[in-house]
Amino acid sequence: MTNGLRVDYGNKIGKTIIFAKNHRHAEKILEVFGKEYPHLKDYAKVIDNYLNYAQSAIDEFSDPKKMPQIAISVDMLDTGIDVPEVLNLVFFKKVMSKAKFWQMIGRGTRLCPGLMDGADKDKFYIFDFCGNFEFFRMNKGKSTANTIAVQGAIFQLKFEMSYKLQDLAYQTEQLKKFRSSLIEDMTGKVRELNRDNFAVRQHLKYVELYSSGENYQALTYADTLVARDELAPLIEPEKDDAQALRFDALMYGIELAYLAGKKYSRGKHDLIKRARGLTKVANIPEITKQAPLIEQILHTDYLERADVNDFEKIRNNLRDLVKYIPKEYIIYETNMDDEVLSTEWNESELENDDLKNYKAKAEFYIREHQNESVIAKLKGNIPLNSEDVKELEKILWSDLGTKADYEAEYGEKPLGEFVRGIVGLDMNAAKQAFSEYLDSTNLDSRQIYFVNQIVEYIVQNGMMKDLSVLQDSPFTDQGSIVDVFTDLSVWMGIRKVIDQVNANAAA
Repeated sequence: MTNGLRVDYGNKIGKTIIFAKNHRHAEKILEVFGKEYPHLKDYAKVIDNYLNYAQSAIDEFSDPKKMPQIAISVDMLDTGIDVPEVLNLVFFKKVMSKAKFWQMIGRGTRLCPGLMDGADKDKFYIFDFCGNFEFFRMNKGKSTANTIAVQGAIFQLKFEMSYKLQDLAYQTEQLKKFRSSLIEDMTGKVRELNRDNFAVRQHLKYVELYSSGENYQALTYADTLVARDELAPLIEPEKDDAQALRFDALMYGIELAYLAGKKYSRGKHDLIKRARGLTKVANIPEITKQAPLIEQILHTDYLERADVNDFEKIRNNLRDLVKYIPKEYIIYETNMDDEVLSTEWNESELENDDLKNYKAKAEFYIREHQNESVIAKLKGNIPLNSEDVKELEKILWSDLGTKADYEAEYGEKPLGEFVRGIVGLDMNAAKQAFSEYLDSTNLDSRQIYFVNQIVEYIVQNGMMKDLSVLQDSPFTDQGSIVDVFTDLSVWMGIRKVIDQVNANAAA
């Protein structure tokens, strides 16, 4: 609604198709749209095979003079529909077929004379929220991580620094205080996350875990992967100056490289360029005050001798000055992988040196091999057979360590429960398990809400063995079990599904 192409001299969004995953997903999108834009009645509409008059709805969408402007489609508008007025395509689902992906893009390629306030349609916008372009174009069929905002990159850098600062070599008073300050910053950022936000709720298990400073005291390499995948993309933007934040990211990258024993010459080169840029506006009093430090950076071996404390001094003293650097004298790096995350050197360093204990190795392996048959079965809620159990035992009790190693870390926890607790349960598998209740026309809105909360919990945690969680929010936000399920036989049926999902992880 903010960035889409508009018509009628900007008065309304152009015809838009949102590609949703399934009917419930489409209905949820429509529900959220209604809450965000209550004044735009009939502006958006779900068009899928649940409609008895789907063709009429398509005809209305195809008419530029009629509502809706936004069609939330499940398959029906993906291919074969010719609506030249379409200006915006929103991919809110993953498309695994390249042929179909380009067919869907074709919905926006139709020419339309006079559409743009008298001018011919010469472009359309694609909003891809599920990494389809990355999947098909950038890595030739292999999915890659989405680029995250600088605030998320900074969070990840702080997390990895906190991990490295646990080493014995860094147990000085000054560095211990520095690590504590990093943890305080990170927990503050995690606590700021809106628990009611849909994206945040998908990662609530980890949001709750890393809201407490106690859970940062003995970090593992596996924890850094969790932070990268589950938390960093959620971190909210700061109101701070953008150039200052980029400088923070640069300096934290240099500090992490130092802690990992790497030179990171690229980062130091970027720092020197910024220092040179500051010399061009040295008449500014704040910059004049930092002239000795700038001179050290440019004309001595200070950077070669510097440690984390020195780099922090540079960051604190120069971060608020970089905004004065004239753009013609500085080249800003826009590749956040190079400037901020430096994942190429960091992961290989940590993999080689830090996956030494059994817990880190086991959890890292499970996260990185979710497509292996037995792990995929557990994530997909498919019961294991005897061969699957043997395969799990081989992985966890032979390849990665011994049975004694496993029991030392996890006691008598069944292997399947251990794996499910790490990978969670696939959302589609969870919804399929509870489909009798989610698709039921006999349940009221409160009951469906309750079941949806159970689904979200199991997706994140893999199981629901401790039913006492059902006595707390968000489950009780619309009433307790007794209040919501006046017919307890319905609740007992839901309880049976929960038990079955738990049983399917037994191994």
